[in-house]
Amino acid sequence: MAGAAAVSVAAEWQLLYNRYYRKPEIYTMQWTVDLSRNKLACAPFGGPIAVIRDDAKIVQLLAESALRKLNIYNSAGLLISSTRWDRPGGRLIALAWSDDTSLLCAVQDGSLHRFSARGDPLPDPPLSFGPECSDQNVSECVFWGNGAVCLTEANQIFCIPDFKNPRACKLADPELEEFPLCVAVIEPQYTMSGNVEVLLGVGDHVLVVDEDGVQQVGAGLGPVQKMAVTQNGKLIALFTHDGRLLVVSSDFSKILFEYNCESALPPEQLAWCGLHSVLLYWDDELLMVGPYGEPVRYLYDEPIRLIPECDGVRILSNATMEFLHIVPDSTVSIFKIGSTEPAALLYDALDHFDRRSSKADENLRLIRSSLPEAVEVCIDAAGHEFDVERQHRLLRAASYGQAFCSHIERDRFQDMCKTLRVLNVVRNYEIGIPLSIQQYKVLTAPVLIGRLINSYQHLVALRISEYVGMNQEVVVMHWACAKISASLAIHDEALLESLLDKLKLCKGISYAAVAAHADSCGRRKLAAMLVEHESRSSKQVPLLLSIGEEDSALMKATESGDTDLVYLALFHIWQKSAPLEFFGMIQARPLARDLFITYARCYKHEFLKDFFLSTGQLQVLKLLFGEAVTNSFWPSVLVQFYINTPDFICATFVLEEKMWIVAKLIVKRVSTSWPRIKLIEKAHNLFAETKENTFESKAAEEHAKLIRMQHELEVTTKQAIFVDSSINDTIRTCIVLGNHRAAMKVRTEFKVSEKRWYWLKVFALGTIRDWDALEKFSKEKRPPTGFRPFVEACIDADEKSEAVKYIPKLTDPRERDEAYARIGMAKETTDVAAQGRDGELLDRLKQTFAQNTAASSILDTLRDRLSFQGVS
Repeated sequence: MAGAAAVSVAAEWQLLYNRYYRKPEIYTMQWTVDLSRNKLACAPFGGPIAVIRDDAKIVQLLAESALRKLNIYNSAGLLISSTRWDRPGGRLIALAWSDDTSLLCAVQDGSLHRFSARGDPLPDPPLSFGPECSDQNVSECVFWGNGAVCLTEANQIFCIPDFKNPRACKLADPELEEFPLCVAVIEPQYTMSGNVEVLLGVGDHVLVVDEDGVQQVGAGLGPVQKMAVTQNGKLIALFTHDGRLLVVSSDFSKILFEYNCESALPPEQLAWCGLHSVLLYWDDELLMVGPYGEPVRYLYDEPIRLIPECDGVRILSNATMEFLHIVPDSTVSIFKIGSTEPAALLYDALDHFDRRSSKADENLRLIRSSLPEAVEVCIDAAGHEFDVERQHRLLRAASYGQAFCSHIERDRFQDMCKTLRVLNVVRNYEIGIPLSIQQYKVLTAPVLIGRLINSYQHLVALRISEYVGMNQEVVVMHWACAKISASLAIHDEALLESLLDKLKLCKGISYAAVAAHADSCGRRKLAAMLVEHESRSSKQVPLLLSIGEEDSALMKATESGDTDLVYLALFHIWQKSAPLEFFGMIQARPLARDLFITYARCYKHEFLKDFFLSTGQLQVLKLLFGEAVTNSFWPSVLVQFYINTPDFICATFVLEEKMWIVAKLIVKRVSTSWPRIKLIEKAHNLFAETKENTFESKAAEEHAKLIRMQHELEVTTKQAIFVDSSINDTIRTCIVLGNHRAAMKVRTEFKVSEKRWYWLKVFALGTIRDWDALEKFSKEKRPPTGFRPFVEACIDADEKSEAVKYIPKLTDPRERDEAYARIGMAKETTDVAAQGRDGELLDRLKQTFAQNTAASSILDTLRDRLSFQGVS
């Protein structure tokens, strides 16, 4: 039985040198399409097939309309959608599928029309090769995964390297006198420059064209009539005018293989089958040529279309879909006729076991040492099978062998079972995605689920996501959006209930995204109901604003406590609403009101004034100024003047006739001081109108006077260092700059006391180390401050010799002693200490001179003498 099964399996194989190929039928097509009458675009990885009648051919219209239709089928031939073709731009030149399964249709004027896998025109901005291309008319277009190039009737080449960033560019001018015999493309990811390279068969050579220039390669090989590039961009198959098939490296540096075909007639199609063989198709014959051995021929009595895949070629005909690929080594080792490999014996042992034959035990004994390897081979072979019954039997053989293995990785068996369950589901003709296991690994499960979603196979996508342990949120969200789009006749309440039943399956799902889609479909009420279920305020508030629910958005923002969201809502409402409406909306929400006041205080003074005028609530003023309104029935003025920081001056002024309302004026520092002076003078005048604000009026007047003087000093000295400094700093800076007259003027204007004047001038002279001027100043008259400022200034400047001049003049012995101690003069310190007879002072001095043994000894003697005198 097992031997017969192996014979029947191996009988389907064809040997090309030392490799077996097989061509199993995957589907019997469910359509009635004649490939010879239509243009086709077949997506890789078992994707959909787009079909449209070829208007370049004269065909007989049977029972069909004269208007062309763009039909999209799955790989089993089941119709997915049908759309009337009415796109502008002239004749349809070519169509192809992109990596994200979007259908791109290139028309004569260089435009690219995009459709989804369901045949719906995509709302993205239309793609185009550019206006220059439009003027020349497109004659040929070649696509790859995520880009396209076109050749115009003027023999110019235009390119869109990336559909996600659709920037059209013109390649170098190949300067052709006639149209090339063939065109091929090497994708940017496989070129040294990172730019697309276009191969043109011209004369007896090939031109390589990119953005930077044109290079002639392969001289003497041509004329080349067909070209095909491998999927990794490393090899190129060429069919020449004399019937030769050449395989060359992508840089045309060497010929790797050459085969003389029986016919010089160029094939209709030339394609790679993986990386090990090349397919050539004529009207009724498919020739598979490898690097060694005789080619393999397949005969067809109907037209076919070759669809290259990463591990083989799908062959589409009017009636069937087949998959031509190399037979995996694991499958060969089991099913090759006469095989005695461990995996073949294990597979045979299972057959004997099912028939209760003792030969099962004999086979197991023969392969006991190789049993783990045999199990692994059976698992691998099962993964490469499309036939479900054969998968089942191979996995049973693996499971049977595992029972006799003590050391084997069992996760591999479980993973393969999971993978095959997923593959068998999507291979079903109703879904029609005939992925091989190798294609599935390259495509990955998330991309497969994305394709199922785009085909509206939401239930299957959901089940697979759950089965393989992936997040189901993407599937449920796409279903919800599709449900909204397709349910225009269902009332909002009923549709909401249906949506919530499914959306609750995923914790943390974004209701806001679904609500945004509902809004884009014109169902604003449904969007508002959906967004109420969104738990994240950061997504909820922007959407509420976009659908016109400003009040709800502001409420949600304030409830979240996120100031950024509150400001977002405030600015949006501010721009869209009338001022009175805006004021009324924020007045009821303290957080929003306070944030608005904080912002307006800095940037919108007049608008803030309007806000207080419109509300007329003194409680708001209390919050602003921290002042108590004692009696709201009597006209009163809340006035305050203070310097908050060097950059802000805050003042209050009177606005109404009977009811006094206080507003806050914030004057921000500007490049020139004159506008500030005028504003402060205005505040001074306002304060002067009431007798209660004499202090504030005087303070504003003096501050304006100070800024005016500081501005004049900056103009005189050409140094912007005075404005916004205090009176003390202004005087000190003038003295440091040697402008004693200006310092005296400031002192006189602001009635600076003599003591403060001495302190300021002494330290200013000490700062610039003008010791002669300091000594002269000390002798003008007896300083009202004493000589302590002089000592301090010298010690701070670390000038001990200067300090010694003034320390003897200190009247307080304690101050003299401490001054001597600070400059390290031990002898003078002990002399003064002996005269003072202060025990506490002696203790402090002893700590100061702890490192000086002699001074410490003298201080101890003095301390003892003082103690003895106290006792006696």
